[in-house]
Formats: sequence, C-alpha cells, structure tokens
Amino acid sequence: MSLGIRLHVTSNLTLTFHPQTAIGRTSHSTSVRPRSIYHSNPLILLRRTMSAIPSHKSSSSTIKSSLIEPDGGALADRVVPESERAAKALEVESMPKVSLTQIDLEWVHVIGEGWASPLKGFMREDEYLQSLHFNCFRTKDGTIVNMSLPIVLAIDDEAKERIGASQNVGLVGPAGDLVGILRSIEIYKHNKEERIARTWGTTVPGLPYVEEVITPAGNWLIGGDLEVLKPIKYNDGLDHYRLSPRQLREEFDKRQADAVFAFQLRNPVHNGHALLMNDTRKRLLEMGYKNPILLLHPLGGYTKADDVPLDVRMEQHSKVLEDGVLDPETTIVAIFPSPMHYAGPTEVQWHAKARINAGANFYIVGRDPAGIGHPTEKRDLYDPDHGKKVLSMAPGLEKLNILPFRVAAYDTVEKKMAFFDPSRAKDFLFISGTKSFTMRTYARNGENPPDGFMCPQGWNVLVRYYESLQAEGATQQAAVISA
Repeated sequence: MSLGIRLHVTSNLTLTFHPQTAIGRTSHSTSVRPRSIYHSNPLILLRRTMSAIPSHKSSSSTIKSSLIEPDGGALADRVVPESERAAKALEVESMPKVSLTQIDLEWVHVIGEGWASPLKGFMREDEYLQSLHFNCFRTKDGTIVNMSLPIVLAIDDEAKERIGASQNVGLVGPAGDLVGILRSIEIYKHNKEERIARTWGTTVPGLPYVEEVITPAGNWLIGGDLEVLKPIKYNDGLDHYRLSPRQLREEFDKRQADAVFAFQLRNPVHNGHALLMNDTRKRLLEMGYKNPILLLHPLGGYTKADDVPLDVRMEQHSKVLEDGVLDPETTIVAIFPSPMHYAGPTEVQWHAKARINAGANFYIVGRDPAGIGHPTEKRDLYDPDHGKKVLSMAPGLEKLNILPFRVAAYDTVEKKMAFFDPSRAKDFLFISGTKSFTMRTYARNGENPPDGFMCPQGWNVLVRYYESLQAEGATQQAAVISA
C-alpha cells in the first residue's frame, strides 16, 4: 500500500453487536461489525455507541484467542507429523516429480501452514474456477469462504507427459530437495489470458507478478491434496519471525488478547503508520476491550524488484519497537509468507482472509491496498478507495471487522505526523513511497526527512540500504566502463 496515507473518511457510523461466548470469558457483546465502511468510520466512536458497549470483565483463567474461527472451522495444517516424515520421504522417491520455483515454494509454505484454510492443496479445476470467477468457493457443508486469488501450480507439457496416469507426484524444491507430495491430482488447462484478466482486471504488459510467474509458466495446472514433508525454512536469519497461524493463535492466548488487529504492509513503518496503529488500539480500548494486540504483519514472499527487501524492512521494524514508537508488550511482529500479486481490490481480500486464519478479528485497510501504479500510464491502476469498499462487501469476510484508515500526513506546524485537518490543509505534507515527496528520494540523497516523520534508528536503516545500492551501482558502472 502507498506510504502516503490519504483516505476520505465519513463521520457516519453504525455498529452492531452480537453476543458470543469465549472460553474464559462471561457471555457478553463483543462482535463489532460496521456496515459498509464507505458509509462509516469505526475509528470515530459516537457517544451513544459507547454507552451501549459493556466493559470486559477480568477473569483469572486464560482468555482464548478463539476470537474468530478459521475458515472451515479448523486450520488446514498440511505439514506431515515428524513421526511420519521418514516413511513419506521414502514413498515419494518412486513418484513422478514436479520441480518448484521459489515462488511455488512460497505457496507451498502458505498452504502447508493453513493460511489458505480450508484449502488443502493447490487448487483443482472446480476450486480454481470458483476462485477465478466468484472470488470465493463453497465448502462441502455449503459454507461460503473467501478465496479471491487462485492458488495454483503450473507445469509444462514435458512434466505433464512424465506424470502420465500417476495419481500422486513428488514436489522438488529449487534446491533439489524433496518438499512434499501432491495426492489425487488433477491436471487441467492453464488459460493464462483469462487468469490475468480476471485477477488484475487488465492484461496490460508490465504487471510484476504476471511477468515473473505467469508468462513463463507452463500451459497446464496441477491440483491435489498437499502433504508438506517438513516445515519450510529459508535460513535467512528471519525464520523466527515466520510464525504460522497456529503459533500466532498460541501467542495471542499467551498474551491474553481479547482483540487482535492486523496491519499489513510491504514498506517501512513511518510515524503515520504508528499513529494509526496506536490510535486503533486506543479506540478498541474505548470500545471496552481490555487487551487489544497489534499484529504487525509485513508481507514476506515475492515482491517486485524496487520494493525494499524483506531483511531491510524487518530490521527497520525492529528499530520502530526499540525506539518505543510501538509498544513491544502489545505488538507482535511476524512475517506473512505470501507472494505479492499487486492485484488491488482482488488481492486485498486474500490478505484479509489469511488474517482470519491467523486469529485476527480486526483488519486495518488503507488507501489503494495491494495497489500499484499503472505499468504504462501515469496513474494508479486501481481506484484508491475500491479496496476498502470491496472488503465491506466481500463474500466470506462477514465475520471480520474492517477498520479503515484515518488520514495521516506530516504536520509542518507541529512537526510530526498527525491526522489531517482539512481546515488547515496547507500545513500538511504527504510523504509517499510513490509520489513526488518520497522516502527513497530523501534516503538516496543522504537527506533527513522532516523531524517526526520516522524514528531515527529506523531511518538510519533505510539510509544504509540506499547507500549500499548506490555503491553497488557505482561499482557496476565502473566495471562496464573498464570492460
């Protein structure tokens, strides 16, 4: 999402409360579901609403993070138990093999840990068509679950011929190791043009995920039930941040969370983000929650080449907590392993749905979520307000409480990030990752941003990163000249 937080927010609010009972709590009204969020702002609380919300009562027993059930009622954990791994590894040796790319492996990670629950493997054709055409699919018991992005595995003609009539195949990772098994497989046609058009709403050239993944992919898709032979590890020094949905729910239990609000980003955290996150927690406390926990959840799969790399972002996020901009006691920083599609309103549904499976019952959505600039024209590819509107209407996301951004910008008078005041609009500066005033421009030029824009330690991480890029570019240029 864009680092310039610009969102029109209305003052109309309607909240409905539904009784629910959770383990370790007395039965009371805790489920907050705003009506269409483009008609309301649940971060602006009306006095009459506050008087209707009962306070949470303390309990000596642990509050369970069953605040929201996973889609399908249980996490679809596809990682093979350790006691069975040796036998499974022996079995897969005799199966036809399918080679995975790095991004395929990231999807194995996503499916294997249950982020896409109730999906149990790469999509078969009926699941694929429902996802592609309806952004959701119907489970066996008739429940509608959101599934806005097709999660599929492509193979080429040679692999299809090699598989033949086999019902099961082994999956081989980019490093040549056996990663998993796909059982009861189905192979069907990969209509790339249709997939691109329906996922992105355009077939314009230059879409990052399309060029990286779909264009070079095979003309067939293979679906089936996935078994992951062992937990996916990247050995990049960041694996301790890669908490599965099950681990996150356990951590919410440990911290006795009675509300979990998730914030996804693929950019560094500035003080406008922090203002929003801290204000959200304040509002949840005012609504009667006793211990709302923030899930700061940066995307950790594939991103386009000019995005700030994951290791740099994670170091920057850690400095935000070290500097006290966010409270470590009420914040969990973890990596969401999904690849990035940059598919706007279609993709933001996937981002929200996955956080349901992780146990978050509130999701913060901002301007142009999962959006991107148009590849060939000087404009946004998607309407910046459509993401939040779509989330308010998306089938299968009704149980998730959507919290839209308030407008944040740099207040040149107060010299800090603040909520935008239209009555003195000239006093505010929007510092964005994509517009004329950019963090990248400041960092590349060795300039400091305005005081109060970002914590000093976090800013220094970015400066060092861009200095390294400039040094690398100079070295490459010198090598070309000398050649």
